Amino acid sequence: VFDNLQAGHREAVKDAAFIEGDLSDQKRLKETFQTNSIDAVMHFAADSLVGESVQNPVKYFNNNVKNSLKLIEIMEEVNVNKIVFSSSAAVYGEPNQIPITENHPCAPTNPYGETKWIFEKALEAFHVAGKIDYLSLRYFNAAGADPEGELGEDHSQETHLIPLVIRAALDGTSVPVYGTDYSTPDGTCIRDYIHVTDLANAHILALRKLGQENISGIYNLGNGNGYSVREVIETVKKVAGRKVAAIDSPRRAGDPARLVA
Repeated sequence: VFDNLQAGHREAVKDAAFIEGDLSDQKRLKETFQTNSIDAVMHFAADSLVGESVQNPVKYFNNNVKNSLKLIEIMEEVNVNKIVFSSSAAVYGEPNQIPITENHPCAPTNPYGETKWIFEKALEAFHVAGKIDYLSLRYFNAAGADPEGELGEDHSQETHLIPLVIRAALDGTSVPVYGTDYSTPDGTCIRDYIHVTDLANAHILALRKLGQENISGIYNLGNGNGYSVREVIETVKKVAGRKVAAIDSPRRAGDPARLVA
């Protein structure tokens, strides 16, 4: 595991080898490849807050595009030619059909989605040039925790809906509902939630596939069902048996109305 711990936690790595480093540090990154036996890369590193990407796009283009390009440049130098990329449903923007399939046109509505799409195009160009094979996994909304209770959501500034709603139920605090006038049945955004365990298993399957075939491609990772913000809140209230105060708030810039795989 190569991570700068900007948003991660050292204790979450468990028994895997850990190297603290940043993708912008080409020297340390290259040394990591040269001093370890590496056959393939799983690339998760990225800034990933939609609202922040609208406010601070340079941070996103530098980290998600520029630093990612440095990674595959060094991969080419050291002859590592397999990569699984953590992409996002944000590449689609406002979909013109639901469910969204992998061949749906990409038209991101925020810089975060734009950076993911740009790097996917870079991966395809490297593949066409015969330099790498890749599988890009377009996450919808990751949710949940380790079933054994060892790992879960742990963000210094939580932005994900489900943990925010659970926290509000436990603490008696409120949760903001960003946008209540979308063209959805109850006016709030609809999202497709995939459990982190399923997400992890998909990465293992992708890595195996890359090891067996000289292929490249894109897969959506979702469960095929969409739930609105209000539906999530009502579900937590029902399961927890507690009230949750929902505060209607303005839309967040860059949020599509519906994203369902």
